[in-house]
This record gives sequence, structure tokens and C-alpha cells, in this order.
Amino acid sequence: MLRLILFFIPKTMKKKVFVDQMNRKVEVNFPPQRIVSLVPSQTEFLYTLGLESETVGITKFCIHPAKWFKSKQRIGGTKDANVDKIAALKPDLIIGNKEENQKENIEVLERIAPIWMSDIYTLPNAFDMMSKLGEICGEVNKAEACIHTIKENFKAFTPHFFNKTFLYLIWENPTLGVGKQTFINHLLTDVFKMKNSLGEQTRYPEINEDISIEPDFIFLSSEPFPFKEKHIEKYQLLYPNARILLVDGEFFSWYGSRLLGAPSYFMQLQNQF
Repeated sequence: MLRLILFFIPKTMKKKVFVDQMNRKVEVNFPPQRIVSLVPSQTEFLYTLGLESETVGITKFCIHPAKWFKSKQRIGGTKDANVDKIAALKPDLIIGNKEENQKENIEVLERIAPIWMSDIYTLPNAFDMMSKLGEICGEVNKAEACIHTIKENFKAFTPHFFNKTFLYLIWENPTLGVGKQTFINHLLTDVFKMKNSLGEQTRYPEINEDISIEPDFIFLSSEPFPFKEKHIEKYQLLYPNARILLVDGEFFSWYGSRLLGAPSYFMQLQNQF
């Protein structure tokens, strides 16, 4: 009789507590059966973990993988996720990120389901996120395999722009650059071994005429603002001595399984010079 009773205990009764990257304790049904992701790079990582049926909701910016973008329920943007749409999906886990998502939106969504938050500024932070998501989703082996491959790929990367200065732009009108305390800056300073022209400025400072800099390289990102060839001329006039490159922003700012291809892409960029 005891065996029979245990057999009929639903999975939802099995609770487990995890700690997210904001040091918050998150109690979830383990393993979660209905996941909503509020972050594009983490959505792609859920795909890498093989969570096809478990992932029920994604944002309109979760463009990878393409088949999920076409088939999964979209619940709005990263800053303004639709509470009603998410509630209708009846998630048992929501996955967010401190920088990507609005605090006010997250606080409302916490009334619907437990939320696991990432907080990522470095590659070690990214690896920790992947490891912890693998644990909370019951896919530890797949997560560790992905992390191992990414680390091996980065070991093969040889920086050619050593000590060169850079200006990485993410927005136009106003012109916004990338400063310290960002994942992009970490990749360029710790992996490429370059120096940020913006010095000690943090986050995403506005670039104006009062800022006197002479970067060796200017990287015009494909996201969130889609810089194009036409923008190169403008910045070449402003910084005549700089080498200007259009770059795929996903490889510089997506901290999930997109990192698998990042070292190869970075080598291609360097080989242009």
C-alpha cells in the first residue's frame, strides 16, 4: 500500500531549494516542467540542455534557436514581459537576469512562479550560470559538457590586439559606449587583452564631444542598435586614426551557449588586420 501511495505523489510535490546568482534562495518543483525564459542568451542555453518540452515561454528577442522563435509562446520583451501571458502558461520556474530585466516587472512575476536570476559580468559568472541552470533543470552533465567545450575553445584563442585601445558602441542618438562592469568589457580586456578608451567609466556611458579619446579600434555592434556600413563613415571622420569594425554583438554579449562559437568568430575579426 505504501508503494502505491508513493507512486501517485505528483512531481509538483517534490520541492528543492537553489541559490541564484543574486544570492537569493529559490524553491522550485524539481525538475521544473514548465519554464519561462526572460533572457535570449539563457533561452538558447535551455535549448542546448535539451529542454524542448519544458520551455513554454520566451521573449520576442529570443531569436535562437530559430525553431523555438517560431513555435514557442512569446511573452513580450525583456523589460516589459507580459504578466497575463506568463500567468496563462502556468510556469513552475521563470529564469531572468539582473541587467536584462526590470526589477519592477520581476517583483510582479514573483507572484506567479519562483524566479531564478543570473548576474553576469565575466566568463566565470557565465560558467557559473550555466552550471547552476544545469543543476536546477536536472541537466548537470549537459551543462558541464557545454562549459568544458567553451573553455577549451577559449584556450585556443590567441589575442592579436594586445594593449590596443578600443571603443565599443551599442547605441546611436545618443551614442552609448561600453564601460567597466559589463560582460562586453570583460571579453575585450580579459580575452582580447585590450584597453578600454573610456577608462574608469562604468556601464554604458554616453559619448559626447566633451570626451577626448583616440581609440585604436572602434567596434560598432549589431545589437541592440543595428549599426551598418553607413555608420562607419561618420565615426571615421570623428576618429580618423581608428580602425572601425562592424561586429556581431551576440558573440560579445550573449553569455550562454553562443559562447561556443565566440573564439572562432574573434579570430576571424583579428585576421582582418
